[in-house]
Amino acid sequence: MGVRGLQGFVGSTCPHICTVVNFKELAEHHRSKYPGCTPTIVVDAMCCLRYWYTPESWICGGQWREYFSALRDFVKTFTAVGIKLIFFFDGMVEQDKRDEWVKRRLKNNREISRIFHYIKSHKEQPGRNMFFIPSGLAVFTRFALKTLGQETLCSLQEADYEVASYGLQHNCLGILGEDTDYLIYDTCPYFSISELCLESLDTVMLCREKLCESLGLHVADLPLLACLLGNDIIPEGMFESFRYKCLSSYTSVKENFDKKGNIILAVSDHISKVLHLYQGERKLEELLPLGPNKALFYKGMASYLLPGQKSPWFFQKPKGVITLDKQVISMSSDPESREEVPMCSDPESKQEVHMCSDPEPRQEVPMCTGPESRQEVPMCSDPEPRQEVPMCTGPESRQEVPMCTDSEPRQEVPMCTGPESRQEVPMCTGPEPRQEVPMCTGPQSGQEVLIWTDPESRQEILCTGHESKQEVPICTDPISKQEDSMCTHPEINQKLPVATDFEFKLEALMCTNPEIKQEDPTNVGPEIKQQVTMVSDTEILKIARTHHVQAESYLVYNIMSSGEIECSNTLEDELDQALPSQAFIYRPIRQRVYSLLLEDCQDVASTCPAVKEWFVYPGNPLRHPDLVRPLQMTVPGGTPSLKILWLNQEPEMQVRRLDTLLACFNLSSSREELQAVESPFQALCCLLIYLFVQVDTLCLEDLHAFIAQALCLQGKSTSQLVNLQPDYINPRAVQLGSLLVRGLTTLVLVNSACGFPWKMSDFMPWNIFDGKLFHQKYLQSEKGYAVEVLLEQNRSRLTKFHNLKAVVCKACMKENRRITGRAHWGSHHAGRWGRQGSGYHRTGSGYSRSSQGQPWRDQGPGSRQYEHDQWRRY
Repeated sequence: MGVRGLQGFVGSTCPHICTVVNFKELAEHHRSKYPGCTPTIVVDAMCCLRYWYTPESWICGGQWREYFSALRDFVKTFTAVGIKLIFFFDGMVEQDKRDEWVKRRLKNNREISRIFHYIKSHKEQPGRNMFFIPSGLAVFTRFALKTLGQETLCSLQEADYEVASYGLQHNCLGILGEDTDYLIYDTCPYFSISELCLESLDTVMLCREKLCESLGLHVADLPLLACLLGNDIIPEGMFESFRYKCLSSYTSVKENFDKKGNIILAVSDHISKVLHLYQGERKLEELLPLGPNKALFYKGMASYLLPGQKSPWFFQKPKGVITLDKQVISMSSDPESREEVPMCSDPESKQEVHMCSDPEPRQEVPMCTGPESRQEVPMCSDPEPRQEVPMCTGPESRQEVPMCTDSEPRQEVPMCTGPESRQEVPMCTGPEPRQEVPMCTGPQSGQEVLIWTDPESRQEILCTGHESKQEVPICTDPISKQEDSMCTHPEINQKLPVATDFEFKLEALMCTNPEIKQEDPTNVGPEIKQQVTMVSDTEILKIARTHHVQAESYLVYNIMSSGEIECSNTLEDELDQALPSQAFIYRPIRQRVYSLLLEDCQDVASTCPAVKEWFVYPGNPLRHPDLVRPLQMTVPGGTPSLKILWLNQEPEMQVRRLDTLLACFNLSSSREELQAVESPFQALCCLLIYLFVQVDTLCLEDLHAFIAQALCLQGKSTSQLVNLQPDYINPRAVQLGSLLVRGLTTLVLVNSACGFPWKMSDFMPWNIFDGKLFHQKYLQSEKGYAVEVLLEQNRSRLTKFHNLKAVVCKACMKENRRITGRAHWGSHHAGRWGRQGSGYHRTGSGYSRSSQGQPWRDQGPGSRQYEHDQWRRY
């Protein structure tokens, strides 16, 4: 995570960068400096999970009551000294970082294999050095913090960018996390969660200014250093040879430093003594071995630029200053120089558009300030073909658009400064500009190319040409900062308007197509034939987005916007032949949710598009996502629309919502039995029925353990749970605990999609599950202990136990599933789940018992062939 090698370098080579500070004292100083302003710390929650999880036991599925108590103490400590906390969680994985995400997941798989090997060998939990966070920890931490009254946000792109941006824009006291990227961002101070002493509120502040002083760099040079060292976007090996060349010519090698430390010093020395000499004179691709990775490199650097910031490495020295009305274009590459070129595009607009030009211009590029004004501003362009000129639109638009110019094509490239103003800035890229084509405002306008970013969804649309009245989505992810390669076609005499999104910074390198005509994407009406997101209803999408940002839902917005979701590692034994992966068990539920959420995406064949699932399970190399098609479900009275489920507040609608939820689990026939169950066991029974119907290798002893632990948990204090110690650790019980918790996260998804028919608290794990307690009940049940012993001789629990057991068993019998004890199994029994050999056929159509008509192998369109094995029904 973060910049490769920088964490170790800071700790061993430059310890003076780290300063011990006290949050209470910092808060007092902040209040005196900014009267009336509450000291606020932005917390990167994903970095803090392993530090928050203080319970000794982590192997059994999670000690959720203890964890909730630890979070409450954490919040209380900061609140007591008047510090406000804002928590950010990752809401998606950016495409640029998918490879890194996959790499970490595969590494986690190897760690999980070692964990299960240790359990089987020692029958105990491994030491903290093998610690693996319990499944679902990130999901349930969001809801725990919201329950504690904390402001909790889910990001629309990589969380570290939003954390750094929020800290800068809101004058926060600092950022609390554990990611060296926060040393690179030019934002508020960065504090280490790993060094935090909660009792005293002492921690370590890592100072980026001292880091720069040690390296002989400016703060603006840190993104360049980070990319040359490697980060989550730039692979570490991309500049390996370059780093060693720097090291070989570095004359101040410190013998007492490690190799990585000397490499960082050598690269920094090269930046300060060599690259600085040419800053603004020559482009980075002329100074560095970027090769075919130029676009990725620029994107990596731009990913560190927060709203309103610019990089001196993206700009060239100015050759002239031209003033026009009120709006300003800065052409300066020198941080000391503030020569600006005012350019008016809107009397109300104060936007700055920063552009770079070649130090030796060969031609003039006329720039038009808008559809009404035709004043031209001579600008310089590079005669060298295909030169990228990064163009930043300034602090309000938060967007950089590296454009490519060419001396040969006779084409004009207008820039639109915003979706509101519709101002055009045509840039002539050739010496003989032919014509100017106004920006299209509707389906009747002429030929043009439009790259548009929706202010709500940040989805890009590429629209070109004459004939087709169609929007072509550039990508399926509406949120992340993106960059696509753009080259202009030499035969097309057209303009390329780029409308900016005022909420986020974005890099775009687009490729134009002369064949297609566009419609105005700002007119969201019936004439628009294709939407950029999976769901076209903007009202519904906005509601889903709001729930996502406020951390009130799980995966719903990801499905509806980009059609791509992921699930990290789960403690699953890849050698267990009897238990399938949770990714497969809960897939039919997800498929029905896809059908519900993507109701308006059906084509003429009444099929919805496939959803890309990046789910980790044994044998999955994660080279590609699983393409999973929605699965139609049957809801009594018909499937209600999302508008009815989400917006209709009539009391009777709660019944429709519950019907829809049960239909997602394919349990509509058990509605009456489940309604008779009291809270919070209703949701648990729903989940248990589904599990036992799906997996025949679950037995009566497993059911007893699940129900007994839920009932006994209600009477346990946190201290009692802390002192609880199972006799030994059973690998099957470990996997069952994780399986149930993943089922609870699936309940969160379904409940969110159906309009919240159940209270979220009903399936928060601290209310119905405890890992050690389940493990204890599992071991007792496996040994044949009586139900009374499992229930700790509590007679009131005994009645509830038999009622819950009857509900589950009766519902399973309706599906021809009779739950039997392990004593009735033969030695050959492996249930209906079996491991297949290599060369199997994995599908996206789901699986379940054959009586439900959804066999896993019944493949529809969109199937994929994979080499590794998978679980399916016998």
